[in-house]
Amino acid sequence: MTETLQSKRLTKVERVLEEYDLENLGAELEVRWTGDDVERMSLRELATYFNHQVLERVLLDAGMSALEDDVSSIYHKLTADTVTTGVQTATRTRLMQNGIDVDSLRRDFVTYQAIRTYLQERRGVEHTGDSDSEKRRKDLEQIQRLLARARVVTEERIENLRNTDRMDVDDFEVFIDAQVLCQDCGAQYTVTDLFEQHGCDCSDE
Repeated sequence: MTETLQSKRLTKVERVLEEYDLENLGAELEVRWTGDDVERMSLRELATYFNHQVLERVLLDAGMSALEDDVSSIYHKLTADTVTTGVQTATRTRLMQNGIDVDSLRRDFVTYQAIRTYLQERRGVEHTGDSDSEKRRKDLEQIQRLLARARVVTEERIENLRNTDRMDVDDFEVFIDAQVLCQDCGAQYTVTDLFEQHGCDCSDE
């Protein structure tokens, strides 16, 4: 396949926008990411928003209610790992009874990576705020400062209790750490490790 033909291949976001007649949503995604005159949304928030718009269009075409609460509730029941099998099955059955191909619909839901590719490579957009790496660095530094403060406060409280004979302890050392458990795969990380590798390994699978 030539480079010209490859460059014309639609991204998933472009294909879904075209298939569901949501082309105007592309410009809205751009505005919501750059934060021009609106509250800026993250890529993950944009992916959820995008998927809600797709689901809303499908519900309307099927003659079902597409109120914001209904769309949010149905999307959660279809995609959240915390939803029981029974609830998910009941939701799928209800949609299928209204003529909706649930498996096809779910395949058309997009990830935040797909949104990023679309905005950066197809629309040539970058938001003016911190880069992703800069944002991670600042947030990690803030967390580390909070952990350091927690260690100092803990040491001070123990020393005070010891010095007033309210606690029997001689030399001691306080360790403060924050661990993050991925509910999807069960992997556990220190906050520093999670930030430095940009997330859990299972997100790349």
